[in-house]
Amino acid sequence: MSVEFNKEFDEVVDQITQNYISDEVFVAKENRRLPGRSNIIILIKRLRSLMFPGYFEEKNFEYTDAKYFVGNTLNSIRRELKQQIETALLYTNESRSLEQIRQNADEIARYFIGRLADIQGMLLKDVQAGFDGDPAAKSRQEIISSYPGVFAIFVYRMAHELYVKNVPFIPRVMTEYAHSRTGIDINPGATIGQYFFIDHGTGVVIGETTQIGDNVKLYQGVTLGALSTRKGQQLADVKRHPTIENNVTIYSGATILGGETVIGANSIIGGNTFITESVPAYTKVSLKAPEMTFQVDPPKHTAGEEPRIWDWVI
Repeated sequence: MSVEFNKEFDEVVDQITQNYISDEVFVAKENRRLPGRSNIIILIKRLRSLMFPGYFEEKNFEYTDAKYFVGNTLNSIRRELKQQIETALLYTNESRSLEQIRQNADEIARYFIGRLADIQGMLLKDVQAGFDGDPAAKSRQEIISSYPGVFAIFVYRMAHELYVKNVPFIPRVMTEYAHSRTGIDINPGATIGQYFFIDHGTGVVIGETTQIGDNVKLYQGVTLGALSTRKGQQLADVKRHPTIENNVTIYSGATILGGETVIGANSIIGGNTFITESVPAYTKVSLKAPEMTFQVDPPKHTAGEEPRIWDWVI
């Protein structure tokens, strides 16, 4: 290795090291670290096994052992969740004592465990919504085991419970993991009612301050977003995403923007629409169908030669 390269190499080392020291975004702080992403993913998998036993494990689930399975799994979830919450709170709360943070982490973990039975009931309604609304579905079991929308909703419902308790980092890591797996981006801050379903799913975006009522169905490519985020952090905690009332269906590619935009109950929003104003209840919104032109005029070709479609002139 040349002397010149050694010098250049040392300069890069010094520059990167100085960046570590000078910018607080880097996690090398005094005895503090971020929650482990891999630990959070393991938690998601344990929670999924708890909510839907027998679907995602290699071994068969026996209901005769249900109480042992539930108790053992809950204890495991509570221990790991408490540790990850404690880590997250330690990273973001310099003014609080370690004892205060540990107590807060324990309270949040207890709250979360206490919510799981109700969340499971919500998830079963979401699964039923998928089955009732999709004629291609053969069973609820098929929906649980294979539909990406159900997985994204499951992760969202777990993450939302931590979001409302102001847990940093963990809720967003959870929903971004689901986003990477499904192409469905649900911010954990969104409020979503029961009997909710996302069909097909890819490309769906649901922003942080979105409010969704009961019995709402979305198709692929739907965006429930903000009109503008130019003010950046000044818009934090401001409602900037739409409200979708009960019994609304939103078809593929629709975009609905703005914190003051309300889609009234029992409305149907057609595909590829762009909405920035409120829609009254019992409204059907659709684009006027574009005019299509068909030209039946195959090109001339030599006898015995097959015509080629790319030779056609439109």
